[in-house]
Amino acid sequence: MPDDRDKIKYTVFCVNEFAARHKLHPKDAFRFLYDYGAVTFIKENYDIEHTLSIEDAMDDMLIICEKNGGRLP
Repeated sequence: MPDDRDKIKYTVFCVNEFAARHKLHPKDAFRFLYDYGAVTFIKENYDIEHTLSIEDAMDDMLIICEKNGGRLP
């Protein structure tokens, strides 16, 4: 079973990669992902998400945000 540090490290990694992909400041990326449920999604689904490519994880995060009303500028 993963410990909380692994989940935190993975979440930070995902947020930073999402920020780079979408040309956002990491703080803005975190706020967007947090507000529209992707941070919770990543933490709750860590066991599966961390086995996927980072590209798949970022796609999943964007899908979750869009389903919850989030739109990137």
